[in-house]
Amino acid sequence: MDSQPLSTLREDDLVQRLTRNLPVGHRVIAGAGDDCAAVRVPGRKEWQLLKTDCLVEDVHFRREHRPEQVGWKALCRAISDIGACGGKPDAALVTVAAPGGLPVAYLEGIYRGLNRAARRFGVSLVGGETARSPGALFLSVALTGWVKPARFVRRNGGRAGDALFVTGRLGGSFGADGGGRHLSFIPRVAEGRWLAKNFAIHAMMDLSDGLGADLPRLADASRRGYAIDLATLPRHRGCTVAQAVGDGEDYELLFAIAAADADTLSAAWRKKFPRLALTRIGTLTAKRGDRTPLAPGYTHFAATDGDA
Repeated sequence: MDSQPLSTLREDDLVQRLTRNLPVGHRVIAGAGDDCAAVRVPGRKEWQLLKTDCLVEDVHFRREHRPEQVGWKALCRAISDIGACGGKPDAALVTVAAPGGLPVAYLEGIYRGLNRAARRFGVSLVGGETARSPGALFLSVALTGWVKPARFVRRNGGRAGDALFVTGRLGGSFGADGGGRHLSFIPRVAEGRWLAKNFAIHAMMDLSDGLGADLPRLADASRRGYAIDLATLPRHRGCTVAQAVGDGEDYELLFAIAAADADTLSAAWRKKFPRLALTRIGTLTAKRGDRTPLAPGYTHFAATDGDA
């Protein structure tokens, strides 16, 4: 048995080791390694999207956070991934493992937040599981969605010369007081579906672990490098470039599109989403090794982990 501790591995390396021999049937369009899995369903023209995500106390939230915000975040994290594939969320199962001393009112608050997010984004909460935890409070969400085959966007389609864009602004998601936007963000479902419907988006994902972690993932999946103008990164007020690159939990969209379509996209975006910024931050390059140096984003198992 390999005694190597998890803290010596990057998260992406661990996932690759764990998923290299997974069985995959003929109905699977996309499996491990994308924002969502996608499978063909007999009798349906759309593909079904599958996503799981979890929240762990003292990693993704703290007990002093309002439980309604924790519930909102738990479901919206998964919804964000569905949107990043160009899809529409459908039905969710929620598993909760809680310590015996947790007040019932706190758990009820979490479900109020889950319900609010479900109503906002048209999700049916269809069941789940409850269990006792020996320590931290833990929530896991399994979410399904649907996408038309022609509008399904993966991470791996980026091409050399593609323009790279991000929606919104980056950095400071946890806030100086430990609260912040990571508990109240709005998943970019409408924006992701609009992009997939109206433009040939070559690759897309949501920014959950920070640009410094997620851009390399998109580039690796597409077998490309990237050149980023750090001065152009759209930042929340008071945030540094380092925070925009490394803080994580922004849940904005990062995507690649042919450079020839960039100006048309920008003009159409301003008309469709006048209150949400869209910023061109760089370009995908032909050589995989040619990359603008970026500080690493969040990773779950590295010895230098912080909260995210």
